[in-house]
Amino acid sequence: MKNWMDIHNRVYIVTGGSCGIGEAIVRELLSQEAYVINADLNAPAFEDGRLRFVKTDVTKHEDVQALVNKTIDEFGKIDGLVNNAGINLPRLLADDKKPNSKYVIHEDDFDKMFSVNVKSVYLVSQAVVKEMVGKKTAGVVVNMSSEAGLEGSQGQSVYSATKGAINGFTRSWAKELGNLDIRVVGVAPGIMEATGLRTLSYEKALAYTRNKTVDELRAGYNNTSTIPMGRSGKLMEVADLVSYLLSDRSSYITGVTINVAGGKSRG
Repeated sequence: MKNWMDIHNRVYIVTGGSCGIGEAIVRELLSQEAYVINADLNAPAFEDGRLRFVKTDVTKHEDVQALVNKTIDEFGKIDGLVNNAGINLPRLLADDKKPNSKYVIHEDDFDKMFSVNVKSVYLVSQAVVKEMVGKKTAGVVVNMSSEAGLEGSQGQSVYSATKGAINGFTRSWAKELGNLDIRVVGVAPGIMEATGLRTLSYEKALAYTRNKTVDELRAGYNNTSTIPMGRSGKLMEVADLVSYLLSDRSSYITGVTINVAGGKSRG
């Protein structure tokens, strides 16, 4: 049923909505006849009458405020936010083979990941929530986490740490904002189908941190033996959940991070 979630004409900001999971979320919200503001550095690959693209560096306060101002100027409200923008640079804490390898965590790598993955979530959430509070309107913030933030991940400790921080934001902000009718929910995808974000440079870095070749790493994408459902997740399965969480159908869900990983866990 197309409009079961009843979010048509609602206004949602999605950060990093031009590719991967973000693009899937944008497309799903548009299919439900919502208005979507895509805040990204790169323009999306498609156009839609309900889609607005605002070039935004989500790590910069002035860009974020301009994004919110443009949204309010056109639509007069913001019903929800999806903090999806993120970056992952696989790195090791220490390397027994090459102590000075470029794949050992460097302060610049650390700062970049925390800026994009954590600082941006604080900046955009604060700017959006201030509008909701000022107008005394209900709203939803969805923070995109990761299974890595719940379970840890070899070669991705800094990325995992940023997502752990996001989980802390989700729980804490839900407690702060619940009495204002603003919900805060996290979504933690596990192993998903391939997207354009699986670049060769990313694969080389991750393969090195796991003492594998790129070919061995790629072969592992198809190994779903650790997933009880026996397959990788689909981007639309994440997008469907996000749309549901943004709707009033999930009106009593807040302060939790939902794992979308086909049952995969540490054990």
